[in-house]
Amino acid sequence: MKKMIYLCAISATAFAFQGCNSSTKDARQTADSLNMVKDTTSNEKMTGGIAVEPSDSEFATKAAVGGMAEVEFAKLALTKTTDPQLKEFATMMVTDHGKANEELIAIAKMKNITLPNGLDEAHQKKLTELTQKTGKDFDKAYTDAMVEGHKSTLDLMKKEAKDGTDNDLKSFATKTELVVKAHLDMINAIHDRMK
Repeated sequence: MKKMIYLCAISATAFAFQGCNSSTKDARQTADSLNMVKDTTSNEKMTGGIAVEPSDSEFATKAAVGGMAEVEFAKLALTKTTDPQLKEFATMMVTDHGKANEELIAIAKMKNITLPNGLDEAHQKKLTELTQKTGKDFDKAYTDAMVEGHKSTLDLMKKEAKDGTDNDLKSFATKTELVVKAHLDMINAIHDRMK
């Protein structure tokens, strides 16, 4: 009963914080806000508190939204590109980032981290831009987005692997860093071929 009261209080506080903010939040910002409300100082079983430091939960939300974006962009590429190498790359994105997303969801559940339930504003804007392109214009825009996205994701993984405080998230970042580096090498080769 006490646990239910605590969870209701946390939920009400989260909604109050959201209601006071006049600007709309995207999925990642909402998840970050909910994670900030969770109590890290009390008994986790009693309060439903988060089991990681704020920097680790922010890493998780960024990694989650980035992983979702990679899968969504890749699914779009599979319907739009005729380039065999890009199709192969997109298929690999769906598979590899899909697995990483599932692993991150499992860690987040264990640590009581709220992850975004959709793309953030920046990734949604990029998806909309890509949707409007066709042919070689799409191929170039998708390739550029993948190079930029994988550079950013690689930096994110390296930082968490080095500076993170949660062992499970650090391990996830270290393992995922190797996969992202291989993706970046592959998309750079495709990008160079397209010049």
